[in-house]
Amino acid sequence: MRTAHLSWIAVIIFSAGVLAHGSSHLPSEQDATMWGFTLGRNMVSHEKNLPAEWDPATGMNIKWTAELGSQSYAGPVLHGGKVFVGTNNESFKQPVLTGDRGNIMAFREEDGEFLWQTTHTKLTAGRVNDWPYQGVCSAPYIEGDRLYYVSNRCTVVCVDTEGFYDSQNDGPYIGETDVTMQHGDIVWEYDMIEQLEVFPHNLAVCSPIAVGDLLFIVTGNGVDEGHINIPSPFAPSFIALNKKTGALVWEDASPGQNILHGQWSNPAYGEAGGRGQVIFPGGDGWIYALDPKTGELIWKFDCNPKDSIWELGGGGTRNNIVSTPVFHDGVVYIGVGQDPEHGEGEGHLYAIDATKTGDITETGAIWHVFGDDETAKSDNPFVKKKKFYRTISTVSIHDGLVYAADLNGYVYCFDAKTGEKKWKHDMEAAVWGSTLVADGKVYIGDEDGDMVVLKEGPELEVLFEVNMGSSMYTTPVPKDGTIYLVSRNRLFAVEAAAE
Repeated sequence: MRTAHLSWIAVIIFSAGVLAHGSSHLPSEQDATMWGFTLGRNMVSHEKNLPAEWDPATGMNIKWTAELGSQSYAGPVLHGGKVFVGTNNESFKQPVLTGDRGNIMAFREEDGEFLWQTTHTKLTAGRVNDWPYQGVCSAPYIEGDRLYYVSNRCTVVCVDTEGFYDSQNDGPYIGETDVTMQHGDIVWEYDMIEQLEVFPHNLAVCSPIAVGDLLFIVTGNGVDEGHINIPSPFAPSFIALNKKTGALVWEDASPGQNILHGQWSNPAYGEAGGRGQVIFPGGDGWIYALDPKTGELIWKFDCNPKDSIWELGGGGTRNNIVSTPVFHDGVVYIGVGQDPEHGEGEGHLYAIDATKTGDITETGAIWHVFGDDETAKSDNPFVKKKKFYRTISTVSIHDGLVYAADLNGYVYCFDAKTGEKKWKHDMEAAVWGSTLVADGKVYIGDEDGDMVVLKEGPELEVLFEVNMGSSMYTTPVPKDGTIYLVSRNRLFAVEAAAE
């Protein structure tokens, strides 16, 4: 399995989604856009007439392409006629912005024209806090004309989606050194290192969500370069900010001194048991459901067996949570994994009852997939026999089926109620992104650069496969009959009717 160092951190963000289909007290689908389509983060779209085949080499069904940085892991996210992508600064859209920087870029949805970018220089501590050339690995949450993301400098940033095209420098932040059209317009910025003493391990990457006026963030607090000591064990792992002002509303440090490595996942939101819940994946391998308004604990669940052991370098059986929880019909679906450089290992995929309270580790699992695969009968010791491996991907649930991928390159279909496996497809390369279900198809990319289209449903059928020219660490986003894809260094718009 080939992996590029630390670029996996971004994968949690990479499966960027589109419109939120919220209820009346949540952002409307016209106003809010986020990674994972909805606040519940379910990778399912109702778009129709999507392309089933294309070819970047010949241009078949390629509407347009745009150059990105050399490493791109966040996005695409579509909103207001624009496509937003997190990348690094290697394409030098603006020659005056030199050196390694994190970068959020905006392109015109219609034709891919570059519009503006907001960049962030690297933290002086270096790779322990801000790994080189990873760029911005946070897919933004967008509501109206406000776009929210976490920068490589561990700051929460609010920018104007219009940049300076509206001829206004929106504040309270008005300290931009360049207010020309191709520069982003920062509205406010909250520094989690300065204000909260957060110590991000390698990179801060969270893709935020908002409910009401509250913006929810996983801070990224983690271990130092020795991978044992936690410099700031009492710094919060989860926070809520006022999305209008950037002011801190509440904080929670539940993982505390039990953080295993880093915290590179994202929150989700849903309602179960008559209450709204924001779901935070902890760096200790636990899932926490907190009251959105107060941060008070509703329930928690240990996503590793009690006899599991954490070992440096990945040899142990205890895992981080790198994938993002999906909240669907009162159930939270989550898989566990580690830094891909730690190699293969047994993973776990859970369906958790979100109606309960307290520590529900012993009572909350509706089903749990792990361990040996009894269907893989072979005398060859090299035949892989696991039901489920470590994962950094996020699941999608549709029509009673759960589609999931693991780092070893397998894509699975499980029964959403029982966890029964319907099929397993071998991508033959590591999978870092997530499954997208749309228009009767399941779209998934891999580290070799292949995009595969599978038929949705309980029977496995491969419909199409094509190589995109470089690694696919993100998840496709469909809109108005077009699919938007981010490879390692390019943004593609693909439509069946393209000439």
